[in-house]
Amino acid sequence: MMPMQAIPHVTVAGALFAVLSVALPPAGRTPGNVVAVDAKLSEWKVELSAPTIAAGTVTFTVVNAGSIPHAFEVEGQGIEKETPVIQPGASAALTLTLKAGTYEVYCPVGADSHKMLGMDTHLTVVGAKSSGSSRNSDADMDRSHMAAMSQTPATGSAVQAIEVTSGGPVIQILPGPFPFPDSAADVIKQFGPEQPGLEAQIKNGPYSNNVARISGTFKFTAWDKGATRDSVDGVAEFTTQDGARWKLVMDRVQTQDVPHHPRFGGVILGLYYHGNTGVHTPLVPTIRSDVALWAVAHLYRNDTLVTDNAQVHAMLLSRTRRDGDFALDCWDCSKNLIDELQLQITPAAGEPKFDAPGGFLFVNWEKSSGTNPAAPQAEE
Repeated sequence: MMPMQAIPHVTVAGALFAVLSVALPPAGRTPGNVVAVDAKLSEWKVELSAPTIAAGTVTFTVVNAGSIPHAFEVEGQGIEKETPVIQPGASAALTLTLKAGTYEVYCPVGADSHKMLGMDTHLTVVGAKSSGSSRNSDADMDRSHMAAMSQTPATGSAVQAIEVTSGGPVIQILPGPFPFPDSAADVIKQFGPEQPGLEAQIKNGPYSNNVARISGTFKFTAWDKGATRDSVDGVAEFTTQDGARWKLVMDRVQTQDVPHHPRFGGVILGLYYHGNTGVHTPLVPTIRSDVALWAVAHLYRNDTLVTDNAQVHAMLLSRTRRDGDFALDCWDCSKNLIDELQLQITPAAGEPKFDAPGGFLFVNWEKSSGTNPAAPQAEE
């Protein structure tokens, strides 16, 4: 899926909601009245029942229609107020007095990571009508409606693609304790039924400082075609610490979202997640990625097929590990240079663990790069 911070995903229902709300005149008021605005939060958008209102007191009734915790914040014209965190299916109210101007409305959860994923919109507040000024007020309202309409994302977007090539030291990450348990503890509480499993991984899991130098290469091209029809083509070959030779052939993406683990259609270019964001496991530091993908692949060990259903997560991300011993170097690594290529391979549900420590394969290339391919794959 396209980078959510730039082009939020819009369903047909969401687009209809936006068009209907824009088509209505600004919510007016008589002296002493409070304007009511409904707000709907979901992954990954904020929808307002009225994008333009008259200045004065407004009460926002906010419903979390998503599958993970969200919150609601209004910022602008000297105001910055938010609700407490709203659990899935719950609601909250926020009453403010707003003067004329433009306000940013967004979800602040995860140090604004949900905002960066697309949960960001605008509210226009116009001055109340007065006698003899209806012509100018109507013009202001029309401009406000046009501005709101211009914020509705287009339904058709150009295909984006990236070609990633591994480089630098290659390490196999082996089971061990997670080095930032206190930082992750509060975030883990948001993951509900996953909490016990994540707490077990803190003690002995795949996100550790237990690493071994190995050798290998990884190269792939990924196409981000929007909410559907993403694709990937790539091969990884590496030799693990026990001398086994592995080959991975990726040719199709995973698309099914689960709570806290959206897959953005299979491929997303440009993503801020993990760590304190509440999006995907908090047992990876907070990072930025040039590309993140979820794929299904053919996996071979010593030239023998292991499975045609290997579950793959790969990303070209901001550096999380230091030179030398390759220990995890930061809890928030989002400002670091993007040159670390990470490959995680796990068996599908119901399939046996791999013949590797912990039953999984986790490999990093520490000096990797991504470029636009010379001839992007044509749309079908």
